Amino acid sequence: MIEVNDIVEGSVVGITKFGAFIELEDGKKGLIHISEISNQFVKDVNDFLKVDDKVKAKVIHISDDGKIDLSIKRLNEDEEYLEKLEKSKAMFEQKLNKFLKQSQDRLTDLKKHQENKRKFH
Repeated sequence: MIEVNDIVEGSVVGITKFGAFIELEDGKKGLIHISEISNQFVKDVNDFLKVDDKVKAKVIHISDDGKIDLSIKRLNEDEEYLEKLEKSKAMFEQKLNKFLKQSQDRLTDLKKHQENKRKFH
């Protein structure tokens, strides 16, 4: 059962002025509106998609009568967001590890300083 926010794959089976019809793996059809194809301005759907192209898209709406609205643009935005999040996590871990190492080095120096102080007093 297809739900909103699912990632689906299918083949382009038709192109119109306003978008592309996609036949999904389960035989259902969905529409990628021209505004949901790319972050770039899309004047002609044919510049981005061709019949028989395999596409991956995000389900953005399912109407009461079962019509499925899809988006390649939002899928790409989600993937870009996740990549940025992963990079951010990696940077945070690097900074945390550097901080912990510096803290450990300072603690070691402090302990040595205190030991030396005791030896000489």
